[in-house]
Amino acid sequence: YVNAALDLIEGSMTVTTTKKTFDPYAIIRARDLIKLLARSVPFEQAVRILQDDVACDIVKIGSLVRKRETFIKRRARLLGPKGSTLKALELLTNCYIMVQGNTVSALGPFSGLKEVRKVVLDTMKNIHPIYNIKTLMIKRELAKDPELRTQSWERFLPKFKRKNLKKRKEPKKKNTKKEYTPFPPPQPESQIDKELASGEYFLKERQKKRKQMEEIKAKQADAIKRRQEERYKAFIPPKEKPVVKTKQASSEKKIDIEAIKEKVKNAKKKKLGALPEEEVKLKMAADEKKKKRK
Repeated sequence: YVNAALDLIEGSMTVTTTKKTFDPYAIIRARDLIKLLARSVPFEQAVRILQDDVACDIVKIGSLVRKRETFIKRRARLLGPKGSTLKALELLTNCYIMVQGNTVSALGPFSGLKEVRKVVLDTMKNIHPIYNIKTLMIKRELAKDPELRTQSWERFLPKFKRKNLKKRKEPKKKNTKKEYTPFPPPQPESQIDKELASGEYFLKERQKKRKQMEEIKAKQADAIKRRQEERYKAFIPPKEKPVVKTKQASSEKKIDIEAIKEKVKNAKKKKLGALPEEEVKLKMAADEKKKKRK
């Protein structure tokens, strides 16, 4: 029993109570109903907000990610392939979830809404929703056991660690700060100061030119010496490897005469080939005699 007025000129909708309204909280539920319908939630689902055990939560995800491309990828990750991830989340939390634009609107019990908000925010923080779904499945199974209801579930829940943490690259050259000193650095010596220290400043121009010529000649002599050394390198013979004498294999082999004699004796004992005719006849006759006796 709530009145609703739609102003098309201003583009607003107002909700008011009537004399028949018996629930004072109905006005807030009616406001939530308008919000859900504005975020393209189907009317059949949005009407459930008027029930006592059903609440709604609208999570704004548009400002959680800077880049538009990463936002679209993470929002698609929340939906999953063909909406499978969202469907699994709905079954585990007993909530209706609608991902539309920059908002995620959820409708269901308070405990389920709390889990939905956590999963959505974690997904936007680059934590895959499958990890939270696994923990929800384990919690659902643990809740069935009456003994474990009063105990802590931390030992049963999985602990996922991030593997792809990028370490901060350290620079190769580390600039170390020097100790602070109030005194300025010493002024570099000029050419005149150097000449005064060596005594060249007091020499005459002829002496200076002579000294310069001597230095140039010394440099030229060093350069000529280096060139000659490089030229003579080609005429230096390389070191020859020492010749290794190969041992000549002894051609003379010791002949064992006794072994040869034994082989000849054994060969004579053996009867090669078939027996002669006379021996064969004698054997035949001996065999016939033995048969007659038997």
